[in-house]
Amino acid sequence: MHSRFTAFGVVSLLAFAACVPQQSDTRSPTPGSSSGTLVSQRGVGGDLKILYWQAPSTLNAHRATGAKDGDAARLVLEPLASLGKDGRPLANGLAAEIPTVANGGIAKDFTSVTWKLRQGLKWSDGAAFSADDVAFTYEYQCDPATAASTFDRCDGVQSVVARDPNTVVVTYRSPHPYVFQWGVGAEGAILQKDQYKSCLGPNAASCPADINPVGTGPYKVRDFKVSDVATFDLNENFRDQNKPFFKSVTFKGGTDPEAAARAVFQSGEVDYAWNLQVESNTLRTIAQNSQSGTLVTVFGPSVERLDLNFSNPDAALGDKRAEPDTKHPFLADKSVRRALAMATNRDAIAQKLYGDGVFGKATCNLIATPETLSSPNTKGFDVCKFDLDAANAELDRAGWIKGADGIRAKGTVKLKVLFQTNVNARRELTQALLKMDWESIGFQVDLRSEPFSSFFSNTSPGGADRFWADVQTYADGGDPDPTAYLTAGWTTGQISSRANDWLLGNRARYSNTDFDALVARLVSEVDPAKRAQLAIQANDLLVQDVAVIPLVQRSAVTSGVGKSLKGVDPSPWDSEMYNVADWTK
Repeated sequence: MHSRFTAFGVVSLLAFAACVPQQSDTRSPTPGSSSGTLVSQRGVGGDLKILYWQAPSTLNAHRATGAKDGDAARLVLEPLASLGKDGRPLANGLAAEIPTVANGGIAKDFTSVTWKLRQGLKWSDGAAFSADDVAFTYEYQCDPATAASTFDRCDGVQSVVARDPNTVVVTYRSPHPYVFQWGVGAEGAILQKDQYKSCLGPNAASCPADINPVGTGPYKVRDFKVSDVATFDLNENFRDQNKPFFKSVTFKGGTDPEAAARAVFQSGEVDYAWNLQVESNTLRTIAQNSQSGTLVTVFGPSVERLDLNFSNPDAALGDKRAEPDTKHPFLADKSVRRALAMATNRDAIAQKLYGDGVFGKATCNLIATPETLSSPNTKGFDVCKFDLDAANAELDRAGWIKGADGIRAKGTVKLKVLFQTNVNARRELTQALLKMDWESIGFQVDLRSEPFSSFFSNTSPGGADRFWADVQTYADGGDPDPTAYLTAGWTTGQISSRANDWLLGNRARYSNTDFDALVARLVSEVDPAKRAQLAIQANDLLVQDVAVIPLVQRSAVTSGVGKSLKGVDPSPWDSEMYNVADWTK
């Protein structure tokens, strides 16, 4: 699931011209992927055993409160298309092909995308699937009264219309950043109109269909014990007569991460164990010694980062506190920001707190994936290298002098940092590691942590949105194209303030005309190679200007897969179940 601090809904104008090949309408199959690899006879594989230590509470992806729900639902409900490991759409869903500019599917002004649907599809109850179901799903999902957890996918969408039984047109209110925003991937599940027509708006909250949805996916619900276990049988009406391989699926919830890890790596009693948030050395050891399972890690777009406040968060300012027209007393000095960056030991954070590649790896890129957009340049930036001597020298040159108390000052301004985050063991340990190094070069660092529920809100004085501190840390990331992410997080027009109720995404109140110009070019550029270069330039500008300090690229997938299970190919952009129809033994 995307959330405000794991993704920012939209992507860039013709963004996917950079990601979707224009020379063909579909992608070539690759072994073990979700691209249509031939599977042996349908239903000969017995029962597929999947274990999630968080149990699903619904089988409607639009009511999901986490991956536990959306992944279970994905066995039944399908989107128009999936998102592969490289962030590009895959035609393994309800669409017959991926729309492009070349095939006429994407309007030249990027205000609409036309989807051609597979013909002859049936729902698991035998009813015919049509474009009316897709248009209805938009009506359901994008009605604010429905309170869909996937409502962010509706942002900027003007309409979804069935042109004919096999064609759907998604229209955006203006030239749109990312034409694949709606109906694609983990938040794009298409619902059956007949089953959900009485569940619109307020009625969605108590819809009986949520525990037994009719779908087009490879499986259908046999039984669902809420917050415990869901069992599925193969869908006889699934479009591919050779799939799925497994006759049934048991999707068990509950237990704890370590027990789930032992179930796949030691006893071998399950085929797939999700999100193994186990102490990294323990997890690595039991996985390496396993005869029954393999640890699969896939790194995603979510990057742990440091925000530096460019406004003045002094409470003495009253209503002007941290407003965009104030200036931070010392972080406005680029030398101070550079010193903090050079005194940031991201390698130690990754090794000690993220298992050195198990749960995350050090990065100095804000855009860490897809690989085509991840800058190769930052490895050579001095602000990306941990060097306490260089950090001290930077502050010395800028006139920040250490006092008898060891804290540097210039005039009456001392380098006293209030560093905040949410209550989270890894982030609080990150704070402690950074405090030690920053204080060694002359900062005083006070730490504050806020409960998750209030930190990620616009109402708390200690929250990320108001950012009434000097530095804060959390993680977020964008869609496969980063334009909306860059726009929301760092352009001048998106600065958070009292006037907009602190709801905009530029919490650091950063403003740079060169950066704004780069993003404006990214919005209008149509050449894929040029778009990639603009994205890299924007990333590099933010890093070199120390508008943000990236720390760790987090794993999107850390799951255990039985060694006999084939075809598993997790994508960081989609549900871990996105290609479950291709799994075999």
